[in-house]
Amino acid sequence: MLSFSRNFEKILLNNVEKSLALSISYSTETKKEVKEEFRILNLKSVKGKVQPRKPQKQLEALQPRASKMPVDQDWASVWPGPKTFHPASVPLPVRQGYVEKAAAAPDKYGNAELMKIPNFLHLTPPVIKRQCEALKKFCTPWPKGLENEEKCEKHFPIEVVSSDYCHSAPTLRNPLARIVTIKLKLSSLKLDGRAKDKFIRLVGERYNKETDTVTIVADRCPLKKQNYDYAMYLLTACYHESWNVEPWEELKSEADMEYYYWNNNASKKSVEALFGKPTEDIPNVQEYSEAVSTLINEGESEYLVTKYGQSVRKLLGLPDELKS
Repeated sequence: MLSFSRNFEKILLNNVEKSLALSISYSTETKKEVKEEFRILNLKSVKGKVQPRKPQKQLEALQPRASKMPVDQDWASVWPGPKTFHPASVPLPVRQGYVEKAAAAPDKYGNAELMKIPNFLHLTPPVIKRQCEALKKFCTPWPKGLENEEKCEKHFPIEVVSSDYCHSAPTLRNPLARIVTIKLKLSSLKLDGRAKDKFIRLVGERYNKETDTVTIVADRCPLKKQNYDYAMYLLTACYHESWNVEPWEELKSEADMEYYYWNNNASKKSVEALFGKPTEDIPNVQEYSEAVSTLINEGESEYLVTKYGQSVRKLLGLPDELKS
């Protein structure tokens, strides 16, 4: 047993010595490899050996595009639509900006004033003609019977006015875009004398007597369509209400009328009895009726009294008043 243990210890010692020897040899080899891989850059050895630089190639500046444009070019291909101003693409001596006294305004190169405003350089007559020709296939012929303003107003008496806005804001909906204005001639509505008078009282200041125009403005609703419907509702309500006859209106006599209407008064009956025929066949009766109505409604004045006297002489066929 003692001999076996001694032999075993010798074997262990030999193995340990071999492993230590291998580790030491591996470490020395790796150090040699590291020293060979990482070399030191010595700049002193190349001192004084400066290589000459290659001369840089000078690039020629290209001329602006505007100087090369032919006179008969297709401008629609150069400026097809709205865009920011570009000085090299516009063959025109454009100037913009404020200067003191009589100095010339800044030219187009490097001009911020020209770049920040919208331009209409794309809307030249040939381009507009070309665009109109392209849109013709989507259009229908103009309706017959609407050749002038009078015919258009006769067939379409209501005029609707509204506005659209395009602006930069947190919302695309401009508050002013909701306003809708409706205009029409009062004569285009089929109203008799009583209904016409009642309609004028209902609309109040919205009626212009000089132009015979009724104007209704709607802006209380948030949307344009809602204001349009509301304005048409007001117009419809006023029209039907003007034809509505209340029971107390039947009790009104001639003295209760707010205005003097010659056709509804005794003056018309007196003229018909004097001439023995209806007013349609009496000459100069229209001028006489207008003079009487104006005199009573607006009050007496030297001009209206003189006009009334002249209309009476014409109605009776009397000569003009002799001058003293």
